[in-house]
Amino acid sequence: MSTHFDTDRDLTISRVIKAPRALTWRAFAEPELFAKWWVPAPTTLDVLELSLRPGGAMRTEMRNDGGPPEPHMHACILDVEPLRRLVFTTALQSAWRPAPESAIMITAVLTLEDHSDGTLYSAHVMHRDAAARQVHETLGFADGWGTVAAQLAGLVEGMT
Repeated sequence: MSTHFDTDRDLTISRVIKAPRALTWRAFAEPELFAKWWVPAPTTLDVLELSLRPGGAMRTEMRNDGGPPEPHMHACILDVEPLRRLVFTTALQSAWRPAPESAIMITAVLTLEDHSDGTLYSAHVMHRDAAARQVHETLGFADGWGTVAAQLAGLVEGMT
């Protein structure tokens, strides 16, 4: 499955990670590693469920300043190609159940490709319309997703 980039509705970010693709994939697939990079620090993440299979869940809570857990994400995994690609949506929750309406409902295609310096990580985030894309961009898509990409790189580069 390939995805077309729609400049009106999509956002994207890419980063070269100086670590092997297999190690980078582990940071997606292992909940204890995923929790270390998926939200910008100093916020911390609790991974409640991470089931990388179609219909599986990506369910997380976040904690700010050591406070109580707050809902973060309850997404449905749409497609998985181990070591290469993870596709999820927040329009559905686990087991294909419709999600409650929210301001930002996305479908994200996260890819890992071999690169001469390690791994090329790309996140292609699709929105239902241009207005939803604009909301996500205004809320800090580039800073937030850029920060977590940097945290992913720091984590796996430190493991090599």
